[in-house]
Amino acid sequence: MIDHIKSLLLRDLTTLFNEISQYKNESDLWIVKPGINNCAGNLCLHLCGNLEHFIGAILGNSGYQRERDKEFSEKNIPQSALLQHIEETKDSISNALSNLDDSALAKEYPIEMFGGKIITGFFLVHLHGHLNYHLGQVNYHRRLLASS
Repeated sequence: MIDHIKSLLLRDLTTLFNEISQYKNESDLWIVKPGINNCAGNLCLHLCGNLEHFIGAILGNSGYQRERDKEFSEKNIPQSALLQHIEETKDSISNALSNLDDSALAKEYPIEMFGGKIITGFFLVHLHGHLNYHLGQVNYHRRLLASS
């Protein structure tokens, strides 16, 4: 089962890579249109930071240090750097989850979340849902700007 979760996360990070790659004008990654709270660049940073932290660092002991505020405040990072960050996140997730087996899914996640103790499998499913929620926003943002 953990291999299936890993496969889904890596698949959807590849989709994020493809979405970010499709921005023809690099500066469009950082445009915030009225009624939209975040641009694609910041959503990309947020998704990578979130997964690097909760999977790479917490489950995989990667040493990644998250700076969540910067995920939303940094601007104008080159498209190539965002794409590299996605690839690094994929590697981190792959390494962390490859070192776990299915029994890890039923164990307590190492830190408390949502105000208490949770099961690792539940939290990994949550992280996948979070990735897809924001991935949809990136897709919408890209298509909205392409039609402008």
